[in-house]
Formats: sequence, structure tokens, C-alpha cells
Amino acid sequence: MSKHDTLQSIYGTDVSKSQRREAFVSGDIPVAVYGLGKMGLPLAAVYGDVTGNVVGADIDPDVVGALERGESHVDGEPGLDDLIGELVADGAFRAVEDPSEAASDAAIHIIIVPTLIDENNEPDLSILRAVSESIGSELDEGDLVIVESTVPPQTSRNVVLPILKTQSGMSLGEFGLAFCPERTASGRALQDIRGAYPKIVGGVDTESTTAAQIIYEEINSSGVLPTSDITVSEAVKLFEGLYRDVNIALVNELARFTDELGIDVNEAIEMANTSPYVDLHAPGPGVGGHCIPYYPHFLIHPFDTEAPLLGTAREINDGMPEFTVQKLHEEFEAEGRELDDATVLVLGLTYRPGVNEIRATPSLPIAEQLAEHGADVRLVDPVLDDFEAFTGTQVGLEEIYDCDPDAAVMVTPHEEFDDIEWERFDPLVVIDGRQSLDLAETVHRVYTIGSGIQ
Repeated sequence: MSKHDTLQSIYGTDVSKSQRREAFVSGDIPVAVYGLGKMGLPLAAVYGDVTGNVVGADIDPDVVGALERGESHVDGEPGLDDLIGELVADGAFRAVEDPSEAASDAAIHIIIVPTLIDENNEPDLSILRAVSESIGSELDEGDLVIVESTVPPQTSRNVVLPILKTQSGMSLGEFGLAFCPERTASGRALQDIRGAYPKIVGGVDTESTTAAQIIYEEINSSGVLPTSDITVSEAVKLFEGLYRDVNIALVNELARFTDELGIDVNEAIEMANTSPYVDLHAPGPGVGGHCIPYYPHFLIHPFDTEAPLLGTAREINDGMPEFTVQKLHEEFEAEGRELDDATVLVLGLTYRPGVNEIRATPSLPIAEQLAEHGADVRLVDPVLDDFEAFTGTQVGLEEIYDCDPDAAVMVTPHEEFDDIEWERFDPLVVIDGRQSLDLAETVHRVYTIGSGIQ
């Protein structure tokens, strides 16, 4: 007996949209979400809240074990802990380690696994391929597969679709495939998924687009924008990230002119942004996270078309940690001091305030380069729970006054840093990477990236 004998499929059926929509929200069409990380778990939770019939798959047994107890392993997401607890208690959401097990019961399959880059900056789609194989081996007629993982354009059509065909023995038309770009930020995932802005969907055929649109109209209150092709939808998320990377690279390059121009470049940026045609971002010590630093390589490497602008933007942003350390070195020299043997506080190690994530964070190279200069690096982060990847000595926020520091580098301005009592330190050299400090009335020598010496 097929898993669809007692319910309607979302794809490839003559049933009306309203009937398919009702079957979806009533839980008659079971959903599986593959990848229960920082983005995947909130997505699965929203699906569970809407349908009451979701299974999540993650190969990490600790993640699955926590979820079986009704506990979220994702920190810093308002409302997620309570929602997961309620869904598990109600039987609306369960977690398994084996993606094939999840696929065997589901009719809607949502893939939101990591897609990173390897040591050569080549896109690494190995996890996506493996999950696609697991889904394909359990695929039934009428199933719909939706990819939310950010991928190089054409991946859904040229990688995922052939795998699904081969593993299932079916042809397109017997099952559907669509792409819906994940447009979610850490710290506000539930809000974003539920409707901070419209969702975008595109399928390999018209029916896939229609079916995906039906689903996301129930998930997202801001509506759904269908595209003409699945590759267009893939490109949307990529282009959003590339815009930000290039924009940040521009302001980082402008910030390098601060001292030579003798002006506050940040002030000039702020004034320029009063024009309706300008939206310059803010300079900083680097670009981190699991998105922006990786996305340019999804175009640079898989395709023959040259992308010199994207490559240059990456070089500029990747070079900002070195620029930050160099500025500290110069400020020490200006005071007739040496960075060698200086004690330096690195404030904020995660890539964003309030988010326990260090992937591609600029703090990693900053700490390493400070140590290479001979500095005694003290690592301070009230959010991070694992300091193993960093060069230096972990110190608690309450311990920083006992370190007798010579300098501080503000990399990630966590809210907890607002309570630092700067007057308790002897004169410091401070590099403010995020325009987050107001130390003009103190004895400290402060250099702000983009503004110069305060």
C-alpha cells in the first residue's frame, strides 16, 4: 500500500488548490525536514506548528537525543525552545538520525543541510548529494522535494534531480522538485520564516512551482513570489549574499582611506546614505558566518565566466583581520611601544552579536595574527561555549580587569560588553572594529575602523 492511499498528494493531483491546502495544514500530508541545524530546526518547528505532522532528520545523535526530550540545541532563537517542547509533547514533531527513515513516511521533503566550501574554495555538495540519495530511495509518486540549502545555480536541476530519478526509478512528473531560498537570519529565525518578507519558490516544472507555492503560503504570512524557473530561485539567495559581500568590501576599502584623507569616513558614508540611490553598509574587521564568505565561490568556481569583482571583494574582506591587527601595531608604534609581549583583549569571537557561531569569524585570524606578533592574547566572549579553535587564553568578562591588558580589539560587540567599566583599566590602545564604543572621555587611545583616532 502506498503512503498516499489514504490522503492526497501535494504534487501531480487533479484535486483543487484549496483541497490540497487543507490536506497540508491538517497533517494528512506528512513532512520531513532534513538538517536540524540553526536554520533547519526553526524551519521544522514552523512546519510542525502549521501541520502537526513533521519528522526531522539529523545525523548527529546528540541533536536527535535532545529533540526526543523536547529540548532545542539551537541557542539564541526567541520562542524556539518553548515551541519545540510543545510540538514534541503533542506528537507534532519527532526527530530521527536516519534520513531514509524520515523519507519513508513523508510526502513533502525539505532539504536544508549545509553546503560549504572545501580547502580549495570549491563548493562541497557531499551532504546534499547523500540526503538526495536517501530521499530518492524512498520517493513515492506524488512526492514533492524542496531544496532550501543555498547552492550554486543549476544544482537542483543538474545534481539533485538526476539523483532522485536514479534512486527512485521514476521520472519528473511522477514527483516534483522545487527550490525555496532560505532567507533567515540567526536570532530571528521564527520571525523570518513566518513572514518577515515574502518567500520565493521556483520549480523544475509548473506543477512543482504551484505545489511549493501552496505550502509556503501557509507557512509565510507575507506571501510567496513564484519565479519562472528553479535556477532563478537558486540565484536569488546567492545574489542577496553577493550584494552584501561586495557592498561591505566597498566600505572596507573606503575605510582604508581614513587616515590619508584625514576624515571620518563613517560620517561620509552616513551622509551619502541620505541619498535615495545609496545604501552603503558599515566597515568592520571582517565578514563571518556560514553564508556571505562562502557564496561568492558558488559562482567563481563552478562556472567558466570570470568574476573579478566577486574575487576582489573576497580578497578585501578576507584582508580586514590583517588590517585590524596592523592598525593596532601602528598605534602601539605611535606611542613608542611594541606589540610584542603586550596583553591584548579580543572582545567578541562569534561572527555576530548574540549568536553562538564562529564559522569564518574574523576573530580567528585576528587572534592568530596577534599571537604571531608576540602578543599575549586573551579571548573574551560571553556567548561562545567552545574556545578550542582560537589562539589565546580564555578569560571571563569579570576577569578582564585582572589581566592588566595593554590593548583591546572590539570585534563583535555583544550586548554584555556595554557593561565594561573602561575607567578601571590603565590607558589602553583600543581598536574599535564596529563603531560600538564611546570612549572619547576616557584616557584610552581609540582607533575606530573608518573613523580613525578618537
